[in-house]
Amino acid sequence: MNQADPKKLILEVRAKDGTNVILRPAEKNDAHDIISNVEDIIQEGKYIQKERVRTIEEEQNFIQEMIDKDNMYTAIVIDGKVVGIARLVRGDLKMKRHTALFRTWLSKEAQGKGLGNSIMDYTIHWGKIHELHKICLTVFASNKVAKHLYEKFGFVTEGIQREQVYIDGKFDDEVFMAYFYN
Repeated sequence: MNQADPKKLILEVRAKDGTNVILRPAEKNDAHDIISNVEDIIQEGKYIQKERVRTIEEEQNFIQEMIDKDNMYTAIVIDGKVVGIARLVRGDLKMKRHTALFRTWLSKEAQGKGLGNSIMDYTIHWGKIHELHKICLTVFASNKVAKHLYEKFGFVTEGIQREQVYIDGKFDDEVFMAYFYN
């Protein structure tokens, strides 16, 4: 990981298809790419817990808020275009600042390139240098690829909310998972 500022991570990786990929902190000028891709993912409507795309101004404000609160908002960049994100949002209360909620998505063009390992390496490293104790996430039970990835990186299941979501005419469970640094 390249870094002049040890808390500002930049990771350059080669995807399994040979594509060069950069993981770096999101910037306000990434807002257009982010909302364009989110719109496509929402249309697909399978594994993203979002129903509305932010405006460019809302996304720029959100990026600034993430920076101000020392949260991770990572842009996944191919050919100068943001094709995915990964986020760690710390607990707002002092008693929960040691935890963070993980969320991620990749556009269709970035899927299938084997980027999950790089995203998780980056995320876990970021959490370590930002002194997190625990990373939390939720994953739909039917998303076996993602669940397996998280388990491979040491996440454990903390609980299951049965039939918590209804997608494509079917109920699915939401699995709560966590990674502990100690």
